Amino acid sequence: MDSKAYERGMEMLHKMVGPDVMKGTVERVAKFSPDMARLVVEFPFGSLYSRPGLDLKQRSLITISSLVTQGAVDQMDFHIHAALNAGLTPNEIVEAVMHCLPYAGFPKSLGALGVVIRIFEERGVTVEA
Repeated sequence: MDSKAYERGMEMLHKMVGPDVMKGTVERVAKFSPDMARLVVEFPFGSLYSRPGLDLKQRSLITISSLVTQGAVDQMDFHIHAALNAGLTPNEIVEAVMHCLPYAGFPKSLGALGVVIRIFEERGVTVEA
């Protein structure tokens, strides 16, 4: 285990989604597969998200776009929360999903938008007209 990457990853997760969401997600995976939990923390968050060159807002836009194009709606909750915490505006998040329409198609984009709507409702977030 690369303990420095793990520590950086845990710090980044804490910064992105806060201790409760981060701890619950990591602990849930770790109970099932400690090695998978370690890799999930070390690689994307300890090695990639913590690199210089892009800020968290930019990384969030890239991640949202990638998840939309993959149809990976089950990962969207976490990353919509993280995007809001990173400072993306609700309108920027909606625009990112909308921008994926011609590339990912309506079903994937609308599936992602459904997650965005749910997270915004849970957090009391509104979108400017």
